[in-house]
Amino acid sequence: MTDTILITGGAGFIGRYVARACLERGHRVRVLDGLIEQVHGDRTQAEGLDPEVEVVVGDIRDETAVLRALKGATKVVHLAAEVGVGQSMYAIDRYVSVNDYGTAVLFQQLIDNPVKRVVVASSMSIYGEGLYRDADGNVLQDVVRTPRASEDAPWDPVDAQGRPLIPAPTPEWKRPALASVYAISKYVQERLTLTVAPAYGMEGVALRLWNVYGPGQALSNPYTGVLAIFSSRLHNGQPPMIFEDGQQRRDFVHVEDVAQAFVLALEHEKAPGGVFNVGSGEDRTVCEVAELLGKAMNRPIAPEIAGKARIGDIRHCIADITKIRQELGYAPRRDFQEGLAELAEWVAKQEAKDLVQEARKELEARGLVA
Repeated sequence: MTDTILITGGAGFIGRYVARACLERGHRVRVLDGLIEQVHGDRTQAEGLDPEVEVVVGDIRDETAVLRALKGATKVVHLAAEVGVGQSMYAIDRYVSVNDYGTAVLFQQLIDNPVKRVVVASSMSIYGEGLYRDADGNVLQDVVRTPRASEDAPWDPVDAQGRPLIPAPTPEWKRPALASVYAISKYVQERLTLTVAPAYGMEGVALRLWNVYGPGQALSNPYTGVLAIFSSRLHNGQPPMIFEDGQQRRDFVHVEDVAQAFVLALEHEKAPGGVFNVGSGEDRTVCEVAELLGKAMNRPIAPEIAGKARIGDIRHCIADITKIRQELGYAPRRDFQEGLAELAEWVAKQEAKDLVQEARKELEARGLVA
């Protein structure tokens, strides 16, 4: 059955891929996007979208723009959000306004203009530290890192006996541990969707996204995904800058696999009411990823290890994607090495402002790096 799908924030990186995937499934697609400068530069028109996509330029907090975008829509993908853990810790009013008030405006308009289903982009950041096991095999889900007492102290969390904890894949049942303003705002988006939608006869679904990468990322945004930041640095002949010691582990998922997950969340009969992790099911250290990207870009520049931590960052968070595999049939298809090669080829044709040093200075000036 053909739907008219509204994608908020749809002119962004993930939104463009979701729009294409929906078109390929035969749906009509409309996009609402504010085209903010940090993501889109000084462009006043959406770029990179298929010509069949209808574009409404407007802020998610503008009820008139939201109402116009909702006209005739039968399903919604809610991507509109400010993104970035570090920046969220000082641009608090902006993040809460866009992410949470913006979601409230969307649902306020949906009360009188309901759709069949709303799929919201949540985030792995809501878990805080991921799941761990101790040396005896016990599962720990409420691990909180404390600041290191000295330079010789370990970066990894330890148990009461000082033994290092072992990171384990994090399932959806792990209790949230909201360590940043960004994480708080994404959790609010998620809970608003799963609470308000069914109250008004709509279906709600939340996808908790891990580290999304691929061609089309905002290379000049120093608060976007880590692979885009590394790409920008390497493209400008600078070393990737890595906080802590570079051994923190993450799951990197290709944007095409993420788009597949959104299509499943929009269409599958088992999706409503569900929360699903979206990752690749593979984890790597941040240092390893920086080195692999440097090779793919033919710029094998050794990373710069900061030896300092950002307030709000977590150490390890690895995706357990068992639930979305079993319930929705999700299967990540993109090989990481091939994905990096594709990203490197795209980056080589781009211009990117390296604003990472400025972003780091901003964080340090505010006492958010220790």
